[in-house]
Amino acid sequence: MIKNVGENQFKRYTIYSSILLIVITGFFLAGFSRIKIDYDFEKFFPMTDKETDFFNEYRQKFESDNDFLLIAIENHPTVFDWNFLKKVKRFQAEIDTTSNVLFSRSIVSEKEFYIFPGGGGTASRPYINFEEDRLKKDEHDLMENVEMVNTLIAKDKKSICLFIRHEDFLSKEKSDRLIEDFNVVLKKYNFDKVRMAGRTIGQKFYIETMSFEMILFMSLSFVLILFFLYVAFRSMWGLLMPQLVIYGTVIWVVGFIGWYGEPVSIVMSILPSIVFVVAMSDVIHVMSRYLDAFRTGIGKFESIKMTIREVGLATFLTSFTTAIGFFSLYFVNVQPIQVFGLIAGFAVMIAFILTFVLLPIIIYYFPDPKYVRETTEDPYWKKRLSKWFRWSLRNGKKIIAISTIFVVLTIVGGVQLEANNYLVDEISEQAPIKKDFNYLDKHYGGVRPFEAAITLKDEEASFWNQESLQAISELEDYLEEEYGAVVKISLVKALKLINRSSHAGRTDYYSLPERQSDINKFKRPIKRAGQGKLYRSFMDSTETIMRISGNIPDWGNLIITAKNKELYNFLKKSNSGKVLNVQVTGTAHLLDKNINYLSVSLLKGISISVLVVALIMGLIYRSLSMVVISMIPNLIPLLFIAGVMGSFGINLKTSTSIIFTIAFGIAVDDTIHFLGKFKFELMKGRSKLYALKRSYLTTGKAMIITTLILCAGFVLLVFSSFQGTAIMGLLLCMTLFIALIADLTLLPVLLLRFYNPKGINESKELNK
Repeated sequence: MIKNVGENQFKRYTIYSSILLIVITGFFLAGFSRIKIDYDFEKFFPMTDKETDFFNEYRQKFESDNDFLLIAIENHPTVFDWNFLKKVKRFQAEIDTTSNVLFSRSIVSEKEFYIFPGGGGTASRPYINFEEDRLKKDEHDLMENVEMVNTLIAKDKKSICLFIRHEDFLSKEKSDRLIEDFNVVLKKYNFDKVRMAGRTIGQKFYIETMSFEMILFMSLSFVLILFFLYVAFRSMWGLLMPQLVIYGTVIWVVGFIGWYGEPVSIVMSILPSIVFVVAMSDVIHVMSRYLDAFRTGIGKFESIKMTIREVGLATFLTSFTTAIGFFSLYFVNVQPIQVFGLIAGFAVMIAFILTFVLLPIIIYYFPDPKYVRETTEDPYWKKRLSKWFRWSLRNGKKIIAISTIFVVLTIVGGVQLEANNYLVDEISEQAPIKKDFNYLDKHYGGVRPFEAAITLKDEEASFWNQESLQAISELEDYLEEEYGAVVKISLVKALKLINRSSHAGRTDYYSLPERQSDINKFKRPIKRAGQGKLYRSFMDSTETIMRISGNIPDWGNLIITAKNKELYNFLKKSNSGKVLNVQVTGTAHLLDKNINYLSVSLLKGISISVLVVALIMGLIYRSLSMVVISMIPNLIPLLFIAGVMGSFGINLKTSTSIIFTIAFGIAVDDTIHFLGKFKFELMKGRSKLYALKRSYLTTGKAMIITTLILCAGFVLLVFSSFQGTAIMGLLLCMTLFIALIADLTLLPVLLLRFYNPKGINESKELNK
């Protein structure tokens, strides 16, 4: 360590260290070219989970349930207008020729099929017959067909929907090209209003917004850094030196992400802000202590050694505990969260290393800060910190009482905290993409996919048997009438349609055929329809697993979990449950499953972080009372987060769950710096009260400044377009402020009253 070497050795150390730092920085700079931004929501599926494995196998048998686009086109007062329908027909024809589009459906292209009695062939007619002037009759017939209403046409007749099936798992480039092609075609038509929703739309929005916000927040963070460095050090010396460390940290972290090969997700987009504030915290503590030492006139090199000796261990411990907080996210069973935790923890340790390797070199070779020579003390901070210190100790009972009431109130709010999520709840209600999503969700049976895998309990039975079909029909009736789903793809749905077709399209025959002979008769045309594509969309090649696919509104995880529970209860009591094995699956279902893991994962991660910090305190002080005392001011902010979220209905979800680990990891830093200085003073033989007062006056300024910087860095996130990120920024600011108040008021009181009383009359020293 530098504190144990002479000045000549230190000079040699700086040469070798500088060369090594330059080489490493060049290596990480090369990693910038490998950075990619990605929005693959499937990475948020639970890892090592049986349901995830089941869905991956299930999808191989059928098709993706989320690779489609919905385009709602409005026309006022009604869509049943010849000019409008003709425009839609031309528009759809152009869409069908677009690259990566497999097929499209709409009322202007769909046909109703008929089967002649006795199996004498089939015929069809379009739902909208452009060759005959019979729009009123077409309108009546179309609205009578239940499978069309709220699927391809809104019930209020003010819009129609184009269902566009594109190729599975389109890359970012192909998705963007698809949307651009659609927009080019749309410009040719003067529709009243067009709304689009789908995975490609969401992917484009998320990635573009993340890219913009990362650049924006980094730029704003740079401005804030300049401001707070000037406030803290009031010189060009204080402005320039910390930035070399901070931006060196950013280069190393971003380069590491590039070489690591993990695309930047929505969770990772907040990492630059965290890197800025964490690196700044380390730098402020080191430079503040260095200036205090330099003011005594002991010289630059000795001031560096004293700084490292007094704050080196404390800064290492704060970095280590913050990194542990991030590393604990590894216990969340979601890959992007795990990656974020690992890289964020790595970033914290990089900030520590550069602070204690690069900063001493810069300080040593930079010119001396002139303003420091003009004064030997900082009367502004000393006066106010002394006043706050005396007030805290004289009002100890009130502080403990207020803290107790505060904890009780946060617990009351915290018990109301719920884990819940929606498909696009990260997006503001005012965003056009969210308005489009809500419109389609309301008027077209929901945008959220619903998938159920069906197998027969009797392995020798067939899905085509009357008993099996009756059980499936009973299940679908429940799904549509009680659950609230709109079933769009299933064997029973196909049989109902073909049964109606065989009776001249009479709507009263939209039902399951009553005779097994009729079912057998319809089997062949169903299998041949669309060259077998229809049949393969709901039945696997072995005919042992069937698919029921549809949509539901985006009710949120809580409601859907309750509905799934009711569904399984229904199956236990009904004939369907006796005949069928039913498993709800699909992309949306797995995202819900992820939320159900969060509470347990979060508790595990937080517990590990708390235990590690408690262990460190126990090893340093070898005192159980110190372990308890050090934890209290840092658990209060966590209770505060839970209380605020529960009281204001902020749901626990992927984006907000990481607030707890970030808050604890960062909030504990000030406590460790305070207690580190306290321990150092006690080792000098100081009395407990003198050590406490000296620690308060020495570390108080750095604690306040670093908290302000941290809050300023996180408050920028409030302006994010993603609500989860905005909430995270606001709650982190509030939490760190609460942590600072606890450290400056409650912590000194607890130390004075409960830590190792020595029987010394401390009251006289209080007024020194």
